[in-house]
Amino acid sequence: MEPSYLTAATAFSGSDNSSCVHFSGDAAAAAAPDSAPPAAEVEGLRRLSDHLGSAFQSPDFEFLADARIAVGPPGDGGSTPREVAVHRCVLSARSIVFREEFARRGRGTAAAPVRMELKELVKDFEVGYDALVAVLGYLYTGRVAPLPKAVCACVDEECRHEACRPAVDFMAEVLYASSVFQIAELVSLFQRHLLGILDKMAIDDIPVILSVAKLCDSSCANLLSKCIDVVVKSDLDTITLEKKTPPDIVKQIMDLRLNFGLVGPESSSFPDKHVKRIHRALDSDDVDLVRMLLKEGNTTLDDACALHYAVAYCDSKITTELLDLALADVNHRDFRGYTVLHIAAMRKEPKIIVSLLTKGARPSDLTLDGRKALQIAKRLTKSVEYLRSIEEGEASPKSRLCIEILEQAERRDPQVGEASVSLAMAGDDLRGRLLYLENRVALARLLFPMEARVAMDIAQVDGTSEFTLGSTSNRSTGNQRTAMDLNEAPFKIKEEHLARMRALSRTVELGKRFFPRCSEVINKIMDDDLTEITGLGHHTSEEKRRRFQELQEVLSKAFSQDKEEFDRSALSSSSSSSSTSIDKVCPNKKMR
Repeated sequence: MEPSYLTAATAFSGSDNSSCVHFSGDAAAAAAPDSAPPAAEVEGLRRLSDHLGSAFQSPDFEFLADARIAVGPPGDGGSTPREVAVHRCVLSARSIVFREEFARRGRGTAAAPVRMELKELVKDFEVGYDALVAVLGYLYTGRVAPLPKAVCACVDEECRHEACRPAVDFMAEVLYASSVFQIAELVSLFQRHLLGILDKMAIDDIPVILSVAKLCDSSCANLLSKCIDVVVKSDLDTITLEKKTPPDIVKQIMDLRLNFGLVGPESSSFPDKHVKRIHRALDSDDVDLVRMLLKEGNTTLDDACALHYAVAYCDSKITTELLDLALADVNHRDFRGYTVLHIAAMRKEPKIIVSLLTKGARPSDLTLDGRKALQIAKRLTKSVEYLRSIEEGEASPKSRLCIEILEQAERRDPQVGEASVSLAMAGDDLRGRLLYLENRVALARLLFPMEARVAMDIAQVDGTSEFTLGSTSNRSTGNQRTAMDLNEAPFKIKEEHLARMRALSRTVELGKRFFPRCSEVINKIMDDDLTEITGLGHHTSEEKRRRFQELQEVLSKAFSQDKEEFDRSALSSSSSSSSTSIDKVCPNKKMR
């Protein structure tokens, strides 16, 4: 059974454009049974609510919609913006904000509807599609729908999903949208619920609610005050507060900590000036400056928690460069007990997680409250995002990749050696090995673009020269990567060949270690289709050698054409997503 706050009986707006909500269990409603409306009136309101809800949700009434609200990109990992079809008369009657916005934009029709971007209406905080549908559904029906389970549930099976990050994010979005659209009763409802679960939230999620409460101003004063009280007594550090909350709130929190004696004057100034200089250098993407500051001897990377900072707030390239300095303990804990890998799990960036694991980060390390990096990642990931089916060639959601990488890291590492049967059969034929690796990585880029990009970035493939089977006339001249012809006769091994093979081999090894599901698919394709081709290269027959050359050229041409087609389709999809939307169907709402 759903909680009582989600099964409210509601009345529609009066002439003053205000709405009232009576929740089951309210003392006022229980104390005045004589004032209950007649059964016929209640039934009439229920039917009116149902009919208006159908007008909003049913595709049968799509032709009546005269406005559309665009939301994008979706929060489930897709890249196509969504549109919600609405009726100006209903929203104008229910919200003065919509009334003024529609009046400003002029008339619209079903054939030429008014189109609005959600980000233009709610500018200071990102509101997703599901939260918008929940708010609009209330405006149409006067009822608060149950929380969408797929959106408000995380991936962790041990979680009760009362206060995990997906649920917190959804309620924060609904709260802010309700405040912007001036739906006072919905603001009050979700503020009360957030107050009720505040003590169950992870402390790192509190700044999200605190920031939204600040944006909602006086309507969420109680929630803001309670959040500040919780943060003051918590171990949230100054750096986190400065990055995630408004400056005036940070000052208020630090002043309260001093007044209550929770920190001393020396602690309130952390980080000290030497640590701040390193952090500022990282913010500027200047690792050389970091190296110079370290030579002064005033602090170390571990003392400054520089890896923690870079993983949390800097580009992944900076984390890689910092790791390459080999001056920091990759398993170092900050004063809150988090390792660098714990912070990376919160960041949800696959490349950073793989970089740390390859440098020796331990996935088994626990936080002070007993969580591994894997559980942190699961608690932050929406169930709908993790379970969403991925089309062939479509990039996987980053949060899903992070979970798969950490799950694989907790298992025994696979044997890293020959990639598969085909490569082993290539033997000492260097050209065969190089062709196999090139084709394998190219296939990975087509089928699993996000996974391939993570592995290739870690292996630094882009800094090497790509091998080709055809003429050297197509070599790239403007990019760092250039092409080298393997059909040169006689074929001689060069340093660039070795560098390329090392990078490609490293890419394959990373794929086998962290993306075994993808690697198995590629193994099957490569082993089934290329074993015979690779074997042909060892025969002395001139006819078979000629056949081997032909098959190589056909394979290379096929891969080149597929890559070109994939690049064109990706570019076309990216271009069209800004101007058009693809129809999809959601369980609660028809998307236009």
